[in-house]
Amino acid sequence: MVAVMTGRRDAEDVGGARTGTAELVLAPRADGRLAALHDGVESVVWVRQAFPWTEPGRFLSLRNDDEDEVALVEDTSALDPASRRALEDALVLAGFVLTVTRVLAVEEEVEVRHWRVETRHGPRSFQTRLDDWPRELSGGGYLIKDVAGDLYHVTRPGELDKVSRELLWAFVD
Repeated sequence: MVAVMTGRRDAEDVGGARTGTAELVLAPRADGRLAALHDGVESVVWVRQAFPWTEPGRFLSLRNDDEDEVALVEDTSALDPASRRALEDALVLAGFVLTVTRVLAVEEEVEVRHWRVETRHGPRSFQTRLDDWPRELSGGGYLIKDVAGDLYHVTRPGELDKVSRELLWAFVD
């Protein structure tokens, strides 16, 4: 189950916003869009970010071709693993992630890994759990999810500088 906000009349009205808890299942399509099964209705949707880009894994609007909202995903971590992966892949295609241009340092502590990177939006530091590894994307590159749910995309790892590649390769298959 995932908490979603919908425009449907059968959802509970809370503070002027209709909300409901419903099963949401997402699957990738060949055209880069998502197939969404929500409340027993299947739709083809685009991902639209409804929250500032500093929260790329939260408040994601799933909209059909008429720009009607099918569902609003409050937090991707509430989705089942396959749906979460499909949505994360769609986010990369939609450009709602921070693109890593250099890896400056990666240091391990007791239960976390500290990353210092440069992105297209400037320098960033973030943490990942030791058991969270960069995930290879079907379209190429790697996706790194930090403990706060922010997403970092290494688009062309082979084109990174030598130090960046060596730091990254230590954590990928």
